[in-house]
Amino acid sequence: MTDTPDRDERHLARMLRKKAVIDERIANSPNECGLLLVLSGNGKGKSSSAFGMLARAMGHGMQCGVVQFIKGRNSTGEELFFRRFAEQVRFHVMGEGFTWETQDRQRDIAAAEAAWAVSRELLRDPAIGLVVLDELNIALKHGYLDLDQVLSDLQARPPMQHVVVTGRGAKPEMIDLADTVTEMGMIKHAFQAGIKAQKGVEL
Repeated sequence: MTDTPDRDERHLARMLRKKAVIDERIANSPNECGLLLVLSGNGKGKSSSAFGMLARAMGHGMQCGVVQFIKGRNSTGEELFFRRFAEQVRFHVMGEGFTWETQDRQRDIAAAEAAWAVSRELLRDPAIGLVVLDELNIALKHGYLDLDQVLSDLQARPPMQHVVVTGRGAKPEMIDLADTVTEMGMIKHAFQAGIKAQKGVEL
C-alpha cells in the first residue's frame, strides 16, 4: 500500500485518540497490590511466561520463590539458571515426575502436600515479592491438594506479594480468585511432528 499524507494524518488522529483513552485508563488505575496470575490452557508457554516474570522481578531487585509441583525427575534449563542466584531466589523442585510416569497416586499426593508446605512458607513471608507455583493447577486438577486450603493460603498472603500459578486445567475457583488469567491455546506443536522436547525450548 502506498503511503500518502492523508493516510499519515488518519494514523496520527487514530493514535491521538488511542493515547487519550489509554492515558485516562492509567490515571483511573492508581492502586498497587500483589497480584494473583493464572496461566492455564493446553498450549505451550505457561511456565515459560512465569519464569519470564521471575526474571523481570529479579531485575527489580525483588526476593522470589519457586515451587515446582509434578516436575522433578529431570533438570530443566530454568532450574539450572535460577539456582545461580540463590541469594535472590528460593528454588524448590518438589515433584516426582509427570503423573503418567509415577503411576502412583499416593506418592503424588505426598509429594504435592510436601510442596504445598514449602509454598505456604513462601506465601507467609512478606520479604518475598513474587512466588511461582509451577504446575500447581495439575496438582489441584488431580485432587492431590485441598482446594479450599490452597485458596485460603493464597488469599492470606502479604498484600504486596505477587503469585503466578501455572498448569493446564485451572479450577474455576482459582480463576475466580485470580486478578489476571491467561489461557494458552495450542495451534501447532513440534511434538505432533515427532520432534522430542528440545533443550532451551521445552527443557
